[in-house]
Amino acid sequence: MSLLKSWVDSANSAATPFPLNNLPYGVFSTAKVDGHCGVAIGDMILDVTALEEAGVISIDEIPVFDLPMWNEFMDLGAEVWAEFRTSLQELLGEGAPEELRKTLKAYLVAQADATMHLPFAVSEYTDFYAGKNHAFNVGTMFRGPENALPPNWLHIPIGYNGRASSVVVSGTDVRRPWGQLKAPDAEMPSFAPCKRFDLELEMGAIVGQPSEGPITVGEADQNIFGYVLLNDWSARDIQAWEYQPLGPFQAKATATTISPWIVTAAALEPFRTSTPAREKELLPYLAEPKPGLYDIELEVTLAPEGKAETTITRTNYSQMYYSAAQQLAHHTTSGCAMTVGDLLGSGTISGPTKPERGSLLELSWGGKEPLTLDTGDERSFLADGDTLTLKGAAKGDGYQIGFGDCAGTVLPALDDPYKR
Repeated sequence: MSLLKSWVDSANSAATPFPLNNLPYGVFSTAKVDGHCGVAIGDMILDVTALEEAGVISIDEIPVFDLPMWNEFMDLGAEVWAEFRTSLQELLGEGAPEELRKTLKAYLVAQADATMHLPFAVSEYTDFYAGKNHAFNVGTMFRGPENALPPNWLHIPIGYNGRASSVVVSGTDVRRPWGQLKAPDAEMPSFAPCKRFDLELEMGAIVGQPSEGPITVGEADQNIFGYVLLNDWSARDIQAWEYQPLGPFQAKATATTISPWIVTAAALEPFRTSTPAREKELLPYLAEPKPGLYDIELEVTLAPEGKAETTITRTNYSQMYYSAAQQLAHHTTSGCAMTVGDLLGSGTISGPTKPERGSLLELSWGGKEPLTLDTGDERSFLADGDTLTLKGAAKGDGYQIGFGDCAGTVLPALDDPYKR
């Protein structure tokens, strides 16, 4: 597929993340409107809430975009998703009649004038550990290469239930957490600010249709509405003390940052790619009817306070061992219901070489090999004032499908929260 042309000129550049091929969904405010649903096109936003209020667009003659979230639209199902996307491409395509263009221009808002919000209400949040390179690197640090992967890892998508309340939109500051820490040579733990605060480069899959009981990988794939970039902020020293025997808890509860635009599964369809060859044959319920990953180029930049950013990693979503559809299908095997707005974190995305590692834990090898930034600063883990930015795009013929930045700045820890 090549670039689809729009009458919105800024959407016709190979450099824009939001061509007519993309049309991602978000929620925005300006000086004039508060919490409207919008669609990104070039450097503009089409205000679909205002269009619905004016009667220019309508879905089943019921209000769909009257709340600052895309959950109601997701709830309508895949047929409506496809019809709406087709209608948007017709409205914004270069073949749209001049009179229609004049009408729609009144509902275009410059992205530069907008403040972005969470694009959907997060029902529940589950984070997986499904990147083999990351899992092998971390396991090697703590258990050696012979025992790096847990015995179940090649058979099952491992995950944990996180906090939906921790999910924030790009641009939200993240405060360094307090927690229990214990140095290897210490007799007792202490309660102190995290000293090993980290990022994790991930993708987030958004469940757009509910399910009751087990579903197949194919059904799960159809139920995924779209994807966002996701930074799973992690307190490594808190995690090291608390994680045995039940896994991550407070170390992962500080914040989870997502990009502001939901890129639909439909927009990513041309970029499907297969999961890797299996070292162990998966059980039949995890079989994929078609390629489950996407060729999405990813990078992370780190900017110390007041200084230029350095790209610290470049990798690709295709490095994952398990697809989002496999993760979702496995999630349902217990019989638990999945709901519209559930968010599934992919797990840290790392490639096989050092420049492709998706966390500072890996890049600095547990702090033993500090990373030198272009500014001359060194980092083993995050410092106060650091801004982390995740970027991603699927690259097509003369166009790209982008997500918008997923950024957050680390604020200093609070004074002792229990000192009265």
